Amino acid sequence: MRVLLTGGGTGGHVNPALAIADIIKKNEPNAEIAYIGTKRGIENRLAAREGYPIYHVESRGFSRSLSPKNLIAAWYYFTSPKTAKKIIKKLQPDIVIGTGGHVCYAPLRAAAELGIPTLVHESNAYPGKAVKMLEDRVDRILLNFPQAAERLTAKNKLAVVGNPLRGEFGTLGKAEARAALGIDKKYKYILLSYGGSLGAPAINDAALEIMKNYDAAHPEVLHIHATGRERFDGFKKAFDAAGLGKCENIQINEYIYDMPKKLAAADLVICRAGAMTVTEMARMKKAAIMIPSPYVTDDHQFKNAKVLADAGAVALIAQKDLTSELVVDTVSSLIENKARRAGMEQAIAAFAANDVEKLIYKEIKDLVK
Repeated sequence: MRVLLTGGGTGGHVNPALAIADIIKKNEPNAEIAYIGTKRGIENRLAAREGYPIYHVESRGFSRSLSPKNLIAAWYYFTSPKTAKKIIKKLQPDIVIGTGGHVCYAPLRAAAELGIPTLVHESNAYPGKAVKMLEDRVDRILLNFPQAAERLTAKNKLAVVGNPLRGEFGTLGKAEARAALGIDKKYKYILLSYGGSLGAPAINDAALEIMKNYDAAHPEVLHIHATGRERFDGFKKAFDAAGLGKCENIQINEYIYDMPKKLAAADLVICRAGAMTVTEMARMKKAAIMIPSPYVTDDHQFKNAKVLADAGAVALIAQKDLTSELVVDTVSSLIENKARRAGMEQAIAAFAANDVEKLIYKEIKDLVK
């Protein structure tokens, strides 16, 4: 099978594509996989790291405000499908699979016009612009959230399959993970906080307040925090200035490389609300405080978190409402209320789809046949 993947702009679009590639490779080791992205996108680094050849089209997202940039976006909207057709004719894929972001529009449109099977996967609770623009063109639309179906009209093309994950998420239990980390007997509770690979200033600020106003007085709580690579030095200065270096129950890192293990060990997680993060929380059945990023397209993260919060699955704090007192009180109330955490764990587990890999692979094979 020859597969062409597309999707980019953020890791939230690229990682599902690479997870789908993993599924294909697991079932068909000889499959040939290539990737289409933009020259600027994170997909160049991530896809190349997996050894997939990457091809480029020009693409820009449309701004919600009046901007000259929309003229450039419109130009690429009309011209990039021609570039994508040349790439597709050269590669002759059996199927083209997209995972959202404006970059996937041109390749999927081109493939559809060439009569090649097309599939798009939407990770978010509210479908993005590219998916909405493509729903009349592609053959199949796979969803992570059932709620996304309410905002699409091509009902006969929809299937709720969940979100594919890479790595070892869900393979370790809490006790097993804590034993592997050597912290099974030292701490009663584990709090994990992070804002993504690059870090998030708002979550870093919140974590520092928690460390000063809660962790320092609760040695039974181990707080593990990732600052993001570019923000570690600044955070460390503030950490030291607050006299927190003496607290053995606080660990600060640039990045958490063994996230499946740390996440399995945690009692409570503070995080953003990207689709992959939501999927990880659901798969791992974790009580979480979600502070969505307000800087993403169409406010997707807030919409994802709102769906979970309405179901009692997470505590949602909008970044504009974030204060030291609020975040410390929320952490304190959840850490010390096992019954409430258990209710959140049960509620968020309902958002974890079963047999995700089998369902996605079946959809792909059915289209190729």
